[in-house]
Amino acid sequence: MNILFLSHRFPYPPTRGDKIRSFNMVKYLSEQGHDVTVASLSRSDEETAECQGIEDYCDKFTLVQVNETLQNVRMVSRLLSKDPSSMGYFYSRDLQHKVNQLLKYNQYDLIVVFSSSAAQYVEHVTDIPKMLDFCDMDSQKWLAYVDYKKWPISMGYALEGRKLVADEKRLAKKFDLCSCATDFEVETLESYVTGVASGYFPNGVDSDFFTPIDVDFVKNSICFVGRMDYYPNEVCIINFCHQVLPIIQEKYPDVTFKVIGAAPPKSVLDLNELPGVTVTGTVDDIRKHVQSCEVMVAPLVIARGTQNKILEGMAMGLPVISSHLAARGVDAVVGEHILAATTPKEYADEIVGIFDNPDKRVKLAKAGRERVLSHHNWPHAMALMAKCFDQTILAFNKKKGKA
Repeated sequence: MNILFLSHRFPYPPTRGDKIRSFNMVKYLSEQGHDVTVASLSRSDEETAECQGIEDYCDKFTLVQVNETLQNVRMVSRLLSKDPSSMGYFYSRDLQHKVNQLLKYNQYDLIVVFSSSAAQYVEHVTDIPKMLDFCDMDSQKWLAYVDYKKWPISMGYALEGRKLVADEKRLAKKFDLCSCATDFEVETLESYVTGVASGYFPNGVDSDFFTPIDVDFVKNSICFVGRMDYYPNEVCIINFCHQVLPIIQEKYPDVTFKVIGAAPPKSVLDLNELPGVTVTGTVDDIRKHVQSCEVMVAPLVIARGTQNKILEGMAMGLPVISSHLAARGVDAVVGEHILAATTPKEYADEIVGIFDNPDKRVKLAKAGRERVLSHHNWPHAMALMAKCFDQTILAFNKKKGKA
């Protein structure tokens, strides 16, 4: 097939959650012998240079570099309109023109869109089968932010969340199938009652790279992994350091907590002043840092979709203790493959339970990796995605009276 693939962020290099998913989608399509044209945005000279690596994984690509200041203006200009600001941030007239040209001069068998923010570029197309992979329902994340932001900022998040709900419903109706990364995101999508078919395929993990390596862990050590300029990560880590760590220190005064991730803001860097806490910033090899620790935590209080950090931790053979919210995004059984908590005391009890019981740690680590290998490998995920493509084309043909 000749496929046009659009994404709100350029799917290369696969260095963050959304790019990892979109990159693996593009890679799989090319490996299956399809001709794939990728169209997306970059936001700096550095990013544009990095994006060139996609050429090894697709037939051709169209890249438009936007001015960040202009994109912010576009975002702000929509604050008082019915359109979500997110759509303004990811919109480019130049990219729209290039997409229109691609559609005019090429015959595509399928259009695949990653993220609702990129759907605007092809929402007008009616003569080609189209699939929209929401991955996560972004509206729900914005609405969740409301409880963690002060007024009047919280009001802005509430407004954007409501506008995104309306736009997600509107856009879904313009596609032949819409997919998500987890069952509970599909539940949200289906609650919109759009009449459009829905599909599901999970995120995977590179279990050959994220695999147990020969690094001894430090006793009574905890780690967290994630980009620290991502607000849900910032919130959960600050809460963990101030609410959970002191409880653990009552029994284990020597406990250490390593925060691993790029771009930590001042609020996170300040945590270095707390006993036992180390904020690393960007590291050369994340695996060595993670596997030097006894336990990984993912105490997110704002969590939608699948947290890749959890999958990577499980793949590396670490016991993972996450929030119940974050655990929903992993195809695993709580208590068997992963542990979950909600209150500070519950987190502390689960972590101390691992510190106190080496056999429990080994059992949970082994079970977690085996679950990732069986349920969150990319071949399995992409096979489910391929079924979504078939359903997309079937729905399109049925709509056009061809089936």
